[in-house]
Formats: sequence, C-alpha cells, structure tokens
Amino acid sequence: MRLRYRAGVRLFVAAYPPPAACDDLSSQLDGLAVAKAHAGGINTRLARRETWHVTLAFLGEVADARAPLAADALERAAAGPPVTLRLAGGGRFGRGTSTVLWVGVEGDGLDGLARRVRHELRKTRISYDDRPFRPHLTVARPGDKLDRAVIEDDRSVLAAYAGPSWPVTEVLLMRSHLGPQPVYDRVAGYPLG
Repeated sequence: MRLRYRAGVRLFVAAYPPPAACDDLSSQLDGLAVAKAHAGGINTRLARRETWHVTLAFLGEVADARAPLAADALERAAAGPPVTLRLAGGGRFGRGTSTVLWVGVEGDGLDGLARRVRHELRKTRISYDDRPFRPHLTVARPGDKLDRAVIEDDRSVLAAYAGPSWPVTEVLLMRSHLGPQPVYDRVAGYPLG
C-alpha cells in the first residue's frame, strides 16, 4: 500500500480581542456552570484565553507554496477602513457531544472586513469555507458532559452579555495545529486601515 503525504498548512484569518476585552469576558465566564464544572474536574473543554479569536475566513489545508499568496491577499484586504468590535450576546451550536458555547461579535465594518478578506482570497484563487459569515468567539465545548438545562442557563447568561468596544488594529493569518489543546501560530499580520 502506498501512502500519500500532502504538504500543507491549515490556515485561517482572524482578529484577536485585546486584553481589556478578554478580561471582561473572563469575569463573565467565571460564573458559568461550564466553568465551574471544568474547575471541578469535568472535561467541559474550555477554550484557552490565548486561543480566543474571531475567524474572518477559514482556509483549511493550503499547500506550502500557496501560503504566501494567502498572506498577500490578507495584506490587500487589510488596507480597508478601520473596524470597531464588541463581544456581545452568545449562544449554543450543536447538540449532545457536539455542543459548543460561543459569544457573539458585533461592530461597525465587521461584515465588510470579512467580505474584503474573502474577496481577496477568491481573486488569488485560495479556497476558503464559503459558509455564511457568523462572527463568534468559541468559549467552551461542553459536549454532553452537562445537563441540557444547565447548558441552556449558561446560554441565557451569554445571550445577555455585552463587553467593551475596541478598534481592530491588525488582521492575522494564523496556522492551526489540531489536537485536544489546539495551538495557533502567527504566520503574518497586517495593520488595519
């Protein structure tokens, strides 16, 4: 049997919230049942703070030779107008073992930024996940480790959340390494505006 190796990197384009926004969100998350369960030893898979980001485009596997083209596309997309964001609202994706809790992202120019990024990737013929843009920040993957009513209570708390606004100063091309504790490495970053 012949094994095929596909050289490439798993990439995404993101904006990261600043420390003040992360501090505010952390204080909100500490009160959630999912965080208390995690602290009590239940594997509710809280997203680590250093991985909190807003995905503008998910590229998936990109051949090593094409990764610089993705960076060039991002540089062109970053030349647009500034964007101000805020973490606000929240909810749940999936059910059972696929349950994910998230915080929403809103702000002036966010949809336009995502469109510019995707437009420039398309012009460069870099493939990306073209599902509708649903800006969010994943905070936990409790799966089926907690009762559904407990998850619904946490979802209600997140739905009422409203954090501070911040200007997006940079958009980043990131590489992801999958695993139980995913790791994200910065490939390239460009100032916005």
